[in-house]
Amino acid sequence: MLKYYIRATDAMKRLLANESGVVSFEYVIVAACIVAAVAAAFGAGGTGPIVDALSSAISSISSKVQAAVT
Repeated sequence: MLKYYIRATDAMKRLLANESGVVSFEYVIVAACIVAAVAAAFGAGGTGPIVDALSSAISSISSKVQAAVT
């Protein structure tokens, strides 16, 4: 168990020391926040302006993609 802890801490140190690794980690955090927002809006019968805005945006994008394909 200690071996895995040491490997994990070493990996985190390398990741934080690497500029591109930090940027990639920030993208992961932003993506997780977006997924959480969409899940909160659409999960368990979500209602309200966020659901309406996301639904209309998704419908608009879907129709434009279908029009472009045909």
